[in-house]
Amino acid sequence: MCPDLTVRSTFIVGFPGETEDDFKFLLDWMQEAQLDRVGCFKYEPVKGAKANDIQPAVPEDVKEERWHRFMQVQQVISAAKLKQKVGKTLPVLIDEMSENGYTGRSSADAPEIDGVVHVTGKNLKQGDIVNVKITKSDEYDLFGKVVAA
Repeated sequence: MCPDLTVRSTFIVGFPGETEDDFKFLLDWMQEAQLDRVGCFKYEPVKGAKANDIQPAVPEDVKEERWHRFMQVQQVISAAKLKQKVGKTLPVLIDEMSENGYTGRSSADAPEIDGVVHVTGKNLKQGDIVNVKITKSDEYDLFGKVVAA
């Protein structure tokens, strides 16, 4: 219905009481939902939080292992989602310049959270919004060149 819509969320792994079955359910849901942008962090006790009293606590090594498994699943989803953008032209806000070119972000990219768009072009400056034809992608970033409007 809305092909240009970007759906994002953030998840916690290792919440007290989380079982392997709970975690597998989350991974299965991730495969089904195919969210565009996903963040994940490991549960950490917070002073005064009622969750600290929930048992059993998930061991740190299990939290770490689940976090890695979660991110592996999302990395595959992200790579497939970004690959669908290859060949399209997107408006990109230029954030930074370097000797290797420019980096910016599309409307789908939150600054300092999501991937970036690596842009080839000339005479661009921070804050410019340019049309970029996407030529390739990887797991988190897009790559493209400036094209005329």
